[in-house]
Amino acid sequence: MSTATTPAGPKPVYTLADNPLFSASNGVSSATCALPAWRSDPQAAQAFFTAALPCLEQAWAPAMQRAGLPYFTPKLAFPGGKTWSSPCGAAKANWAAFYCPQDNTLYMPFEGLQTDTIGTKVGPYLALFAHEFGHHIQTLAGVWDAYGEARYEAGDQTPAGLDLSRRAELQAQCLAGMWFVGSAHGGASITATVVKDAITDNYTRGDWDKDFPPDHGTPQHYGSWMEHGYTTNRTGECNTWAAAPGDVS
Repeated sequence: MSTATTPAGPKPVYTLADNPLFSASNGVSSATCALPAWRSDPQAAQAFFTAALPCLEQAWAPAMQRAGLPYFTPKLAFPGGKTWSSPCGAAKANWAAFYCPQDNTLYMPFEGLQTDTIGTKVGPYLALFAHEFGHHIQTLAGVWDAYGEARYEAGDQTPAGLDLSRRAELQAQCLAGMWFVGSAHGGASITATVVKDAITDNYTRGDWDKDFPPDHGTPQHYGSWMEHGYTTNRTGECNTWAAAPGDVS
């Protein structure tokens, strides 16, 4: 008679505000990122993000270990064409990026990167990548599943459901900002100019288009939560689940 065994190692904790991810003393480690020069073509962009992934891991894997939470490497995908699909559903090519927790993959379609307006400033591209990696961290911690359950119970497009969505997205912004301080301390490719370009660009993003649901946060909050993560480098400071409603509008 065989007996099923539970895999050893840390497990996710399916809670929000009291998740062990949000320790007041935990931050990312320094990471040295030697990245290739940015060129606005699909092959070069793929090489750039592939090279950036170990930098994100170098900063975040020790923080997850300190929190007693699991960590593993996400997969990367670079879909082309006008539409593409994932286990999380179909998407359009103009989507800038997408993290699918069902296959733990960061999808980075070149057509959505807005290279015609961003040009060769690498900060905005890295901010986008670090934001999606923030969703990976939320998923590993158990936060993303707890958020999904809470939003389902609240109603996806209800005011309460949209509030939860903003908290999840602004938290990913804060976690992305934390990575920038770790990688800036590591030197190499992440210069003060790269950080400034990243944060400045994110003050122009978020829920600026009033024709869409307010599910990501105002441009002011979208930028300020990233900047907050950068200036504090503490996961507890990124606990948007405990933030006042006016701070996540």
